[in-house]
Amino acid sequence: MELIRAENDSIEKLAQLASEIWHEYWPCLLSDEQIEYMVEKFQSARAIKEQIKNDNYTYYFIVSEGEIAGYAGISDKKDYLFLSKLYIKKDFRHKGLGKLVIEKLKQMNFPKIQLTVNKYNKNTIDAYLKYGFKIVDSVVSNIGCGFVMDDYIMELPLSDN
Repeated sequence: MELIRAENDSIEKLAQLASEIWHEYWPCLLSDEQIEYMVEKFQSARAIKEQIKNDNYTYYFIVSEGEIAGYAGISDKKDYLFLSKLYIKKDFRHKGLGKLVIEKLKQMNFPKIQLTVNKYNKNTIDAYLKYGFKIVDSVVSNIGCGFVMDDYIMELPLSDN
């Protein structure tokens, strides 16, 4: 498994991948309207470019055995690495890729990794708990158009700092 940084010329491809995965994964938890809204607001090519330019984001394609298996988006914060997105295509799930991504992120020398996860996304919460993350808080964020994100904040301490 390798992480390949998404550059300007591949942002459109990344946004298409995000839309594909979100539309396949989220219908069990979110309405079609909320999925469409969130993909446009957070994972469209325009939104991804803005996050890279203004919010210190870096996006990566997750490549396994020569195929794009998913993507990850991170943001360097002052005291931690924020794992904003970690999505794996259906055919590549349950093969350890998420754990391998976390292992690579651990090597970036931050004191901790933080992420948010939908409170009802039990399989993903269980995976992060297995990787050593702990639930440290919860938050309900108004994202506009009558939609909210109801999330746990999870952290993985990486040092004693």
